[in-house]
Amino acid sequence: MNPASDTEFPPALAGSNKNRAAAASPPANWSEALAVLAATRLALIELEFKHAAQAGARRASCFGALLACVFFMWALLLAGGIAVLAQAVGWPWYWIAIGGAALHLVAASCLAMTARAAAAPAFPITRAEFQKDLEWIENLQQSPKSSV
Repeated sequence: MNPASDTEFPPALAGSNKNRAAAASPPANWSEALAVLAATRLALIELEFKHAAQAGARRASCFGALLACVFFMWALLLAGGIAVLAQAVGWPWYWIAIGGAALHLVAASCLAMTARAAAAPAFPITRAEFQKDLEWIENLQQSPKSSV
């Protein structure tokens, strides 16, 4: 751990004091400097990606638990509501359950038709820019090069 930043050293810099001293000394040439820079950046990206993946997994598990709770809450509310309604109006509970199922079927059909409706294409501005880029490249290739 680096006490100054409260994060771990990237693997390229972690380890003995010799590695830290080597990383602090000036590189012998540009290719070595670029290699060290790329290695440390990749190690940093890997470390942050692991933290982001853990946070995403934690959020996904909480969201799954939330969905399970909402589903069971709805099922219990529906069952209790059927019993209360059957008691209040004096009808058999199974006719009320069938009516509730029919209402759910109508709602599901409306939602399915809404979801199936044609949506606008994704990323319209980006597609338009790519089309402009393609046209520019085609015009560039077709125009004769000047000898200027």
